[in-house]
Amino acid sequence: MNAYVSRVIEAVKAKYSHEPEFVQTVEEVLSSVAPMIDQHPEYEKADLLTRMVEPERMFTFRVVWTDDQGQTHTNTGYRCQFNGAIGPYKGGLRFQPNVNPSIIKFLGFEQTFKNSLTGLPMGGAKGGSDFDPTGRSDAEIMRFCQSFMTALYRYIGPDVDVPAGDMGVGGREIGYLFGQYRRLKGVWENGVLTGKGLSYGGSLNRPEATGYGAVYYLLEVLKHEGETIDGKTIAISGFGNVAWGICKKAMQLGAKVVTLSGPDGYIYDPDGVSSSEEKVNYMLEMRNSGRNRVQDYADKFGVQFYPGEKPWGVKADIIMPAAMQNDVNMEQAKRIAANGVKYYIEVANMPTTNDALYFLMEQPNMIVAPSKAVNAGGVGVSGLEMSQNSERLVWTAEEVDEQLHKMMINIHKVSAEAAEAYGLGYNLVAGANLAGFQKVATAMMEQGTF
Repeated sequence: MNAYVSRVIEAVKAKYSHEPEFVQTVEEVLSSVAPMIDQHPEYEKADLLTRMVEPERMFTFRVVWTDDQGQTHTNTGYRCQFNGAIGPYKGGLRFQPNVNPSIIKFLGFEQTFKNSLTGLPMGGAKGGSDFDPTGRSDAEIMRFCQSFMTALYRYIGPDVDVPAGDMGVGGREIGYLFGQYRRLKGVWENGVLTGKGLSYGGSLNRPEATGYGAVYYLLEVLKHEGETIDGKTIAISGFGNVAWGICKKAMQLGAKVVTLSGPDGYIYDPDGVSSSEEKVNYMLEMRNSGRNRVQDYADKFGVQFYPGEKPWGVKADIIMPAAMQNDVNMEQAKRIAANGVKYYIEVANMPTTNDALYFLMEQPNMIVAPSKAVNAGGVGVSGLEMSQNSERLVWTAEEVDEQLHKMMINIHKVSAEAAEAYGLGYNLVAGANLAGFQKVATAMMEQGTF
């Protein structure tokens, strides 16, 4: 590996040893781009990598809110504006009890290169809070969102930073956040948040976008291998918006999704979650119930539920982890390889530990695709929402879907071409890092040292 890359990785490990998720993603990205660094000695002279792994700014804030019983609670809010070299900061807000600085920072770093891959002018950011919305009433969630936005609104705007939803932050939360922003600013800046409702500037197809985009990317991988998706079996994790989008698009294209998972375990449906609209639509009921249980699906449709387990021992043609970070470790990766899986398509942000990812990439008959490329469709459609807001337009669902499909075809294309250009063959993990990194690095170099 390039000596400069090694030094920066070791420095990050030493400085941020208490932030394992951030260290993990820095090591994975910088290791992939080492061949490019070899050809650009000016990057080391400008110490580009040290600047690139340090957020431009990151702040925390207190979020105080009152529950329905009148009890006051205090949570911590975060926003990491990681890199704005190619456009205003862009990235989601996550409300989950495990949110911490390491998770927010790794997500912001990944978002920088993901946004670059879309071809749209968007920098990278991420934010959220350790607030747990599970089981909370609408009124409690509204009060929390209003308090959160009261602390955040000074630091965001259509040309500054444009947050969106993420885990625990859906259309309801975005609505409450936008309402509070509008109340505080006294202006109609509907481009300040994406994932909005259709009644106030949202885009059609935004809830499905990440899942749809993941399947569109998968289609390109299958096409490269001379195969089609029709009749393929897919094992996925999660049951939220992303998993729902995957199931909807799989149903349209003739593929069969056979698993869903949640904090309580996973279900196996041999007939396919994607076999009927009733099953796919029930995923919306599960998500909106606030119970956060996948067992509800098993109870309703009479399929097997595996409490406390993950679905990675299930035999399927395609594996698509779509839940959360580090969902697949080395032990589970070995089970996936033993089942002869050919396509491992990451969807959630960093769903695979580094050792497991490298192990899967070494399997001679397996193709691995990275999340920063596969799930870029979500932020891509957020970018399209920003365009519609700025032009005061509303595109049809067909227009949005067409743009999304083109975007995912291009992301696969530039990733494959970047890997090939550096003699790495069809290495989509390295290719996505190289392609995403190059645009950000060029912009940073052209803007000078700061």
